Amino acid sequence: MGLFQGLDISATGLTANRFRMDVISANIANANTTRARRVDGEWMPYQRQMVVMQPAQSSFRDVLNRKLEGVKVTRVVKDETPFKLLYQPEHPDADENGYVRLPNVDLLKEMVDMVTATRSYEANVTAFNASKQMALKALEIGR
Repeated sequence: MGLFQGLDISATGLTANRFRMDVISANIANANTTRARRVDGEWMPYQRQMVVMQPAQSSFRDVLNRKLEGVKVTRVVKDETPFKLLYQPEHPDADENGYVRLPNVDLLKEMVDMVTATRSYEANVTAFNASKQMALKALEIGR
């Protein structure tokens, strides 16, 4: 493992967790959005999004050869949980029965995900700083 590989691995974790926090923030911001997109001429509520991450190395051989590359975001998927229904006949988006479809965003779940992403980000910052300190100490040996 090279001197800077630890820094590179931590940097991929920082980037992935920052992106994850951005997606979670968008979910929270749209928790009450009833008109997010049109499907077949009908307005649909916002649909919760989730980030899918995986290790960046491509094969088991890379792991054995210590070619670690960190983590990468592979895609953002939509949560297929059904929308919430709220009886509110006076709402402009109510259907013929008086029900409004609300986004499938659960604020409690989003806050737990945000705390998890924040802690992962902090752990990567700590690992990055530790790698940086080791590199500096290695440079001091040559003095």
